Amino acid sequence: MGESKKHVGVLGLGRMGAALAGTLLGAGHDVSVWNRSPLKAGPLLDRGARLAATPAEAASADVVLSCLSTYDTQQPVLEAAALPGRTLVNLTSGTPEQARAAAKWAVSEGVDYVDGVIMAVPQGIGTPAAQILYGGSETAFAAQREVLEVLGKPIFLGEDAGLAALYDLALLGIMWSTMAGYLHALALVGTEGVTPEQFTPMALAWHSAVGGLLPGIGEQVASGDYATDVSALDINAAGLAMLVETSREQGIGTAVPAVLRELFDRAVAAGHGSHAIASVIEEIR
Repeated sequence: MGESKKHVGVLGLGRMGAALAGTLLGAGHDVSVWNRSPLKAGPLLDRGARLAATPAEAASADVVLSCLSTYDTQQPVLEAAALPGRTLVNLTSGTPEQARAAAKWAVSEGVDYVDGVIMAVPQGIGTPAAQILYGGSETAFAAQREVLEVLGKPIFLGEDAGLAALYDLALLGIMWSTMAGYLHALALVGTEGVTPEQFTPMALAWHSAVGGLLPGIGEQVASGDYATDVSALDINAAGLAMLVETSREQGIGTAVPAVLRELFDRAVAAGHGSHAIASVIEEIR
């Protein structure tokens, strides 16, 4: 049996909001859209969406998706939407505490609240590569799962509405750190004329090998046992010192490795020199 079609209200038609609405239309759902600038709705209206004159009109749906620029921008829109008795899936990016505050407000207003974080670019919505993390009301999540599955693989993390944002920022931290390390590496080898095309295949292979170390690091963090016979922290701290010095000698900035060198040096000074790199988490904590 095919999935049942629902009336979905979408608040916000930026790049991501428009992608969400378009994907829902493509799946055959009845979609009402609202945006401060109605002109943005044009392409969606051509595909069968209904333009809502107010947030409340868009919210007269089986489920309401909110995808606005910030929580501060979103809150007055939600208050105008007359949501009591409705299910709200909030896909506006923010901090865990902002999500928890929004969930508290929703509960006080009689709104079933689910907080979501989209782990995809707008062009990826509705594709197998897209996944969306959710937290909040498990009952509301389960009731709307068929709609949410249209947008991307839904992953429910728990009743804490802040968990999706927490996971999101943690994962983005890995992405930003990786990209910064790669860009520093390109700048470093580029001082000797090595091109990105020459260097990147080696970087990808190295990245894959390093990724394979993460489960073991996670196990050490979970156990608190940082003993190692492979690569002690003091050796890696010395390597970072060489990377900083070489970067300086080659005439590029040291900002990326310098902050890691300072962190590793602090962990060594705290007594973790003979321990595994996983012990650095104690200094981070």
